[in-house]
Amino acid sequence: MTSPSSQRTRVSPWRLLVVLALVGGLGWTGTRTVAAIVAPTPDPGDSRFAAYVDVTATPAFAFETPSGPAQSTVALSFVVADPQSPCTPTWGGYYGLQDAADVLELDRRIAQLRATGGDVWVSFGGQLGTELSAACSDPDALRTAYRDVIDRYDLSRVDLDIEGTALEDEAGAARRAAAFKDLQDEAADAGRSLDVWLTLPVGPDGLTDRGVTTVETFLAAGVDVGGVNGMTMNFGVVTSPHEPLADVVVSAAEALRDQVADAFADAGRRMSTSDSWARVGVTPMIGQSDVQSERFTLADAAAVNAFAKDRGLGLVSMWSLNRDATCTAPLPSVLTVVQTGCSGVDQRGESFAETLAADLDLQPVTPDPAGTARSTPTPTATAASPADVVDDPETSPYPIWDPYGTYPAGTKIVWHKQVYQARFWTSGVVPGTPVANEWDSPWTLIGPVLPGDRPAPLPTLPAGTYPDWDADGVYVAGDRVLLDGVPYEAKWWSQGQEPGTPVPGGSPWVLVIPAG
Repeated sequence: MTSPSSQRTRVSPWRLLVVLALVGGLGWTGTRTVAAIVAPTPDPGDSRFAAYVDVTATPAFAFETPSGPAQSTVALSFVVADPQSPCTPTWGGYYGLQDAADVLELDRRIAQLRATGGDVWVSFGGQLGTELSAACSDPDALRTAYRDVIDRYDLSRVDLDIEGTALEDEAGAARRAAAFKDLQDEAADAGRSLDVWLTLPVGPDGLTDRGVTTVETFLAAGVDVGGVNGMTMNFGVVTSPHEPLADVVVSAAEALRDQVADAFADAGRRMSTSDSWARVGVTPMIGQSDVQSERFTLADAAAVNAFAKDRGLGLVSMWSLNRDATCTAPLPSVLTVVQTGCSGVDQRGESFAETLAADLDLQPVTPDPAGTARSTPTPTATAASPADVVDDPETSPYPIWDPYGTYPAGTKIVWHKQVYQARFWTSGVVPGTPVANEWDSPWTLIGPVLPGDRPAPLPTLPAGTYPDWDADGVYVAGDRVLLDGVPYEAKWWSQGQEPGTPVPGGSPWVLVIPAG
């Protein structure tokens, strides 16, 4: 009999291969595990801040003269279908693109913002009105409508705010995605880029099923989706200092990131954690929300800002810059009803935009000595000084400022190739004069004279309001006349000098701007 210690074990070659494979696999897995523990977590990317501006809200928000970097990049909202012409883009259903240029001075104001170093995006859709793809069933006309907006405002980034009935419209979603796939291809062929972001409703658990489907539809169409921005608002919760809204915003953002990562992975585009956070945005409704029990405070804004920096969110926004102020009389400072021009909370001189944007990736602006935004970029050594700028009546959209003129509130004039509007009645104050406080100036800068500008129609008054001008008459300072219905006032003694006709040394007549 042989003792156990002296027995030999026969090892099967197959067993040996299995053992080696297991050891090798364990070694690879162990190495991966150790590497994951030892390797530093990638730094989060830079977060971008850009707040929404409601273009058609009253009173208008002067986005063209940003008070600082937090207001330098704005998402102008909302472009929707014309109620009478479904494939025609409008601002809020009220203004066609040219109407917005004429009535709202939108083109000029965008040019002014860009002159300071800022920029704009445009948001299509929104809660009110009908999104273009839901109204326009012709794919070619739809693509043209989107392109008209992109080309007119020279956009490199757009936002698609899809909510309400538009979120349920599968056919419209397919048309929308196909249009933006084509538009991105066109931009690439022209050597440009077109960044497309989707803004969708979220709850504490992230997107709804329809929201997820919207993202999947865009990815399936081949659209390079820049990111998904969650409307982190109107959750229907009760907030308090002990149960802040920021906690719900963070919960929604965490869930949204998982959904975005899964959607991209399902489309064959797996991303790292930091890359997926860079495709996530959050947009709270500052101050009092549409839900009476829900309020987003400045403390919430600070918490969301810290969260965004920690995770590297691709976008932090807010609704809206129009509302970033404490309500003033006759309204109380604290309200439970949403206002379009104030937040409904006492901000005590602080700004939601600046709090949310603190230490994020911001576009710098160039301030002027008075502390407001400049009307032009910093001049170069070869740039003409303002004194050398000569305004041409033939290319000025409004009358050129005259030191003897009288200008009621709302009057627009041109001075040194810039358009200004009178805040209140004024005479003799040079537009653009530096002041300690911008509200001390009677003039508001609207923006530059644009290529293609032509004189606006002159104001007229009914016959008999003033005597008709007489070439043989003698006129002294203060006399008023009508010429073809246009009112003028004499600046000094004259005879035979026709009103409205330029003469060397200056015309003896100044245009009268009727009040109202």
